[in-house]
This record gives sequence, structure tokens and C-alpha cells, in this order.
Amino acid sequence: MLRFDEATTKLLEVSYQGGDVSRRRRMAFDTLHLSEGDVIADIGCGNGLLTQEIARAIGASGRVIGIDPSADMRALAENRCAAFPCVQIKDGLADVLPLQDGEADKAVAVQVLEYLSDIPAAIREAHRILRAGGRFVAVDTGCNTLDWFSEDEDRMRRVQDAWDHHYVEPRVAALWLRFARDAGFVAVEVEPFTFCDVTLRADGLAFMLLHLMSRYAAENGHMSGHETKAWFDEQIDLARQGRFFFSLTYYRMSAIKA
Repeated sequence: MLRFDEATTKLLEVSYQGGDVSRRRRMAFDTLHLSEGDVIADIGCGNGLLTQEIARAIGASGRVIGIDPSADMRALAENRCAAFPCVQIKDGLADVLPLQDGEADKAVAVQVLEYLSDIPAAIREAHRILRAGGRFVAVDTGCNTLDWFSEDEDRMRRVQDAWDHHYVEPRVAALWLRFARDAGFVAVEVEPFTFCDVTLRADGLAFMLLHLMSRYAAENGHMSGHETKAWFDEQIDLARQGRFFFSLTYYRMSAIKA
């Protein structure tokens, strides 16, 4: 699991407001079909960017409950959403949500399920807190879809193998239909969307992952700091030479409580 220390938090603050991650967030936002007065559970709200965007859409008559187990992230979310009285930020886990049965009209979880050891329990919790007809939307990474060019294919493979340890379940989209239906959801849908970059932008998804993956591999003993720095430097050089290539697919999933 990633550690959201001060340095990581600052990196995420920049990247999460960039074009790539804003697009990822928008894929979830659009699928919620928000209305004024809605009650929304933002599961794994992180730094509160999506929470804030939902608050604007539902207005003062609605309510957004942002839930996150990280105190650092909750602090950022509380600060970001301070101008919205309709927002509550709560400590909680995806499989033990601090909401009553049927309390929410809609629920959303962006890049949450892939980190859970018990995904069915989290989906059942989302089902529990939703009213009949309520919608659950999730966005998760297609962890096996990463295609990242490097002239050192063996080192690139080892970087990816190291990164594989930071999530629990790489097949969320493939499992979504069965887990959602088993929990009692209907109208279950899965849709892919891909990021493909041939440039390296300071606010982009690839730049964020370049930092996170190199740090994770070294700090957790999967590779030496020398190796990860060599990979990092190679990617910077490839970008300067106009030879950079990065592609990663995410999946937007949705379902309705019967």
C-alpha cells in the first residue's frame, strides 16, 4: 500500500488537479447523474476534489458524505470543502461505512476497490447504504493494461512487478459483474477508457506514476534506489528525445440497487 506522507500528498495535489486525473474523476461524476438535493457517499474521498465537485452540483439542499481512513487526506478534504456546509468528512472504511441503511441516493468510489482485500464486502456495504433505485459508481485501474516503453525491457518489467505489490486485486472490472449482482444490484455496466501519452507533462498521470512507482519499488525493497533512479532518468530522457510512450486503461463501473 502507498504511504500518503507529506511528499506524496503534495505530488497528488498537483496531479489530481491536472487534465488526466480530472478526466478520470469526470468519468465517475458524469455517471452519477447528480440532481439538486441528492445525498451522496464519496467512498475513499481522498483530498476531496470529487467531493467538492459533487457539492457544487447537488446544492445546499443536498448532502455529501466523504469517507476516508487517512487522516492526512481527510484534513485536505475538510479544508477544500470548508465553504460547502452540505459536506461532511468522516473517518471510515469502504466495508464499514458510517451511514445508515438506505441513507444515500448515490455512492461513488474512485480507485478504492482495487486496494481492498474483501471487495464483495465493500460492494455489499454500498448496497446497504443506498435507497432502492440508488446508483453505485466505481472507477478502478486496469492494472494489467499498463504499456510503458523502455529500452531496458527487463528493468521496466521489474518496475511493473514491484508496482503490482501495491494493490490487492488487479481484476476489479472482470469481477464487477458477479460481485455487483451477488450484492443485489441490477443494470450492471462496465466501460473502459484509456490514457495514451507520447509526452510527459508535469501534471499528468504518467508523471505522477513515474514518481510513485520509483519511490514504491525502492522504499519497499523490490529494487535498489540506483535502479529506480536509472529508470526514472531514462523516462525523462526519452521524453526530451520525443520517444516517450505510456498507455493505461481504467474502467468505469456502475450498478443500480433493485
